[in-house]
Amino acid sequence: MKQKTLLIKNALVLATMDASGREIKGGDLYAEGPEIKKVGKNLAVKADKVIDAKGCVVLPGFVNTHHHLYQTLTRNLPKVQDAKLFDWLIYLYDIWKHVDPEAIYASTQTGLGELLLTGCTASTDHLYLFPRKNSGFFIDTQIEAARELGIRFHPTRGSMSRGRSKGGLPPDSVVQTEDFIMKDCERLVHKFHDAGKFAMTQVALAPCSPFSVTTELLKLTAVMAKKWGVRMHTHLAETIDEEAFCKKLFKMRPLDYMESVGWVSEGNAWFAHCVYMNEAEAGKMGRTRTGVAHCPCSNLRLGSGIAPVRMFLESKVPVGLGVDGSASNDASDMLGEARQCMLVHRVKSGVESMPARDALRLATRGGAEVLGRSDIGSLEPGKAADISIFDVSGLDFAGSKSDPLASLLFCGSSHRTKYTIVNGRVVVSNGRLVNVDEFKLAERANKAAAALYCKAGC
Repeated sequence: MKQKTLLIKNALVLATMDASGREIKGGDLYAEGPEIKKVGKNLAVKADKVIDAKGCVVLPGFVNTHHHLYQTLTRNLPKVQDAKLFDWLIYLYDIWKHVDPEAIYASTQTGLGELLLTGCTASTDHLYLFPRKNSGFFIDTQIEAARELGIRFHPTRGSMSRGRSKGGLPPDSVVQTEDFIMKDCERLVHKFHDAGKFAMTQVALAPCSPFSVTTELLKLTAVMAKKWGVRMHTHLAETIDEEAFCKKLFKMRPLDYMESVGWVSEGNAWFAHCVYMNEAEAGKMGRTRTGVAHCPCSNLRLGSGIAPVRMFLESKVPVGLGVDGSASNDASDMLGEARQCMLVHRVKSGVESMPARDALRLATRGGAEVLGRSDIGSLEPGKAADISIFDVSGLDFAGSKSDPLASLLFCGSSHRTKYTIVNGRVVVSNGRLVNVDEFKLAERANKAAAALYCKAGC
């Protein structure tokens, strides 16, 4: 079926997030199929579908650069509501080790659905947990779930090869051998990775973290990612405990260790968190185009710290936003993440250090840069029609019309979009998912969560 043309008209503000940062009052956008063709005012075109954006702010769809979707089933657990990262992980691993295909499907749709509802059109996921039973097609299951929703998806094939018996944190029952991991990575890349323009599915390789994988796996991943033409991702420098772990075990700081295994040179890697980095390390990341997935909500929730994002930006490091797993953020709210980013850096580096527009740029164009994509992240001809439309006409925005774009982060009682459009297709309409019944999905996720707790003896 031929994809329809789309016209969005009369936007209160259309923020392109292009290189010029153009903002068009009363702006219009015209797309043919997946591609934006025109952006301007009073476009004299006809379209199969017309959206009147009166009273709305129109933005590029947000790009989420770090998540653990399976964690949507373990939100808000009382025993780890006030725990630090390592204690939090040790407790939750003994629940997560029981995940099955139903848990993966339900949690994936839950997290991705919430992302769509809060303006996100492209998301990664870092799935590194593979119990020995029935986990062989977890990533395949996620891709199926994402396609049903209609979101642009970057699954990363995570892995753990250092269990508790070898000094790691995860139970031995969820770790795999290097050979098994790399064979499955190769299968997934060849089966699903699309390197073309407007690709809806791209695969990356993602060993979990320095404290849960072997040095051999990290080195092999770097070699094979280059061979297969895919990107790499992992956690890094999230806590002071991790820094101490790396110094004790490897005699190096975390970034130096990752450089020693081939991860900081090709411009094809991005790291989640990067809370504990110094200026020299930021400079190295900037020179090598090594990206950062900044996760402010999770870093605050776990008390890990605040990443030096202004330092990264001054060093030309690619930086995007990530909601992180829904057991450390307890939400998959991209607009909320951008607001948190704006606020927390006013404490970290000064009230003028993170204007609303800078936070929104990280959520859009910045995320696209981190994922190595030049076809998403801004609203301009030739880019993908990935669009979020927020209604700012309500009482919770009254008095904020002097700057409607910034009002998205300063004001509002709901973070839901009015419309979310991915690749030219409407996937959220009037604040509701189009392709999935979200009420039935919530029920399904709650049943999967209850089954998981039961297996874990909670």
